[in-house]
Amino acid sequence: MNQVEKRKNQTFSVLCSCTPRRSHLVTPHGRVCAVSEEQYPLCFFCLCHRNMFLPILGLVVFGFVYRWYKERKRVHNKADKYVYITGCDTGFGNLLAKHLDQLGFCVIAGCYTEKGEDELKKTSSDRLTTIHLDVTDSESVSKAAAFIKTLVGEKYLWAVVNNAGVGVPSGPDDWLTIEDHKSMIGVNLLGVIDVTLSVLSLIKKARGRVVNVASVFGRITTFGGPYCLSKYGVEAFSDSLRLTMGHFGVKVSCIEPGFFKTGLTDVAILQNSLTKLWGRLPPDVKDDYGRNFIDNSLALCEKRINQLADGNLMKVVNSMEHAVSAVYPRARYTVGWDAKLIWLPLSYMPSCICDRMLRINSPKPAASVL
Repeated sequence: MNQVEKRKNQTFSVLCSCTPRRSHLVTPHGRVCAVSEEQYPLCFFCLCHRNMFLPILGLVVFGFVYRWYKERKRVHNKADKYVYITGCDTGFGNLLAKHLDQLGFCVIAGCYTEKGEDELKKTSSDRLTTIHLDVTDSESVSKAAAFIKTLVGEKYLWAVVNNAGVGVPSGPDDWLTIEDHKSMIGVNLLGVIDVTLSVLSLIKKARGRVVNVASVFGRITTFGGPYCLSKYGVEAFSDSLRLTMGHFGVKVSCIEPGFFKTGLTDVAILQNSLTKLWGRLPPDVKDDYGRNFIDNSLALCEKRINQLADGNLMKVVNSMEHAVSAVYPRARYTVGWDAKLIWLPLSYMPSCICDRMLRINSPKPAASVL
């Protein structure tokens, strides 16, 4: 072996004065820090580390400041802009209708019940119009769209907010029937698609907005049943709309709340639904799960809602309002401390880790092999 080959295989151990307990092993192929401590108190590697940290930090800070400044801009002429909202009887939709009305928008509030319409009219201005709407009935959706087309005239429709949704029945998949899936998907997914398509031509002409209320559980499945399935569908529909309608100036946003104190997280409703599902199960399925499973599930349901559900619904309403009124709305709004700190990070983990963490915190069936 000649001297050149020997030198290629040789390594040097260089002690860094800024980190005295470390030494850098480098080869002549790379960048060799072969100078003494007296000449250069900081070695090449540490200079790179320190010199790169500040620019990266600066870019991150600049990015946040720029986004904050950019997202502050709001659209003008709100009095000429019509916003169509579904599910305005209670919850997020009810609060959003009132909030946008106060900001000066012309609100068209779709309510499922006459009681919801009457109560909303009493607390709103003359700019707000209520209509009866059943998102699972295409005839009802078509009638609402025809009414809106006549109402808005040449101003067209600025935004539609698909907020209507249901949360039950939910439970282990072998507790549910295809009809259980159809009923929830009909509201949470097909209703969103039907309502959107019925007014999409008006929104295209206005170069307006489509705002779909999904859930952080459209990014991760933490329990059985059609709820997460339907919200995954809303996420996919929103992505499809954003890609195709962007050519016409239409902006599409997806709202992803965590747990909030609404009708969907009412403990009594959830427990009652779970109890009904258990009551109709055949004996062999009940034996697979055991009585302890349903008892623990009911207790865990109450515990989780009390721990995680946020009572400040305006966090979600403000995100919905931003998606409607901002000049530069976001594609996604993840709302709630649990969504940002628990569910979203968990969704990025490998499936094996995610599954294990979710199973640890869930009741175990009596016949489980895990």
